[in-house]
Amino acid sequence: MSKPRDDRQKDLLLPALDQIIDMGHPLVRLAALIDWNVLNERFGSVCQAGSGQPGLPTRLIAGLFILKHMHDLSDEALCARWIENPYYQHFCGELSFCHRLPFDRSSMTRWRQRLGEEQLVALIQESLSVAHKTGAIGAKDLERVVVDTTVRRSPIRPTRG
Repeated sequence: MSKPRDDRQKDLLLPALDQIIDMGHPLVRLAALIDWNVLNERFGSVCQAGSGQPGLPTRLIAGLFILKHMHDLSDEALCARWIENPYYQHFCGELSFCHRLPFDRSSMTRWRQRLGEEQLVALIQESLSVAHKTGAIGAKDLERVVVDTTVRRSPIRPTRG
């Protein structure tokens, strides 16, 4: 498993993200509440390096999927916002501002396929844990889960031919 990149050695004038962002911002506070070590253990196999390529930090991958679903973004929109948003970058574990994606955008699809149900459950569990810790949901809210299995008819009628 690789650690977050610290590119500040390349340019002594490159400031750390935590020096230029508001540490009270909701994404900064949320990042501090998430147990990234739990996700690191669960996502370890997904983030392993392949032949000839360095491994990506678990926090980057998990953080991207959390942001994607929090803001209901496409992969393309998520990547575009990540490049321009220092809060997204900090949330995903970057230490200094990046002007380029540290991965190929098509990796999002491959990660989604490799995650599988077990890792997605881990993301949901950690999300519920954070929500409970912050008081966003109470213990009573976690007693029963309601799954909506309603099937809606498609407004498109099949053509007969």
